[in-house]
Amino acid sequence: MLTTTSPDLARDAVRSVLEAWIAGVEQEDFGQIAQVVAGDEDALFISSGVNECLRGWSALQAALEAQAAAVKDIRITATDVDIHLLTGGQAAWATSLWTFEGRLGDQTIAAPLRCTWVCEQREAGWVLVHFHKSIGATH
Repeated sequence: MLTTTSPDLARDAVRSVLEAWIAGVEQEDFGQIAQVVAGDEDALFISSGVNECLRGWSALQAALEAQAAAVKDIRITATDVDIHLLTGGQAAWATSLWTFEGRLGDQTIAAPLRCTWVCEQREAGWVLVHFHKSIGATH
């Protein structure tokens, strides 16, 4: 049975999931990401690409590997991280803003991204079940 923890501890645990995702992307450590992502095929990950609506860990891992092959020296700066626990404390949603930087071929890239995360507390701890990022359009 899942146990309810204090709201502050739950928020810290969710923040750790988000930080592990970022560190895993920056270090190309897909094992680290796998530890904080729900392993079931219902998890959904949406990115800013036309065909980037990924269902399940297998599809997500393939997309992360393709990104790592194409973009080198990835650095993600997350700001305005805001974590909200749902009633009962077994799920949370979060928002953050990213500056995603890297090297694509011989070009340096930087993109402002808006992120939304949904996490659930499961037997093994907090895991990511949904992630959506989109690029911030300029006016």
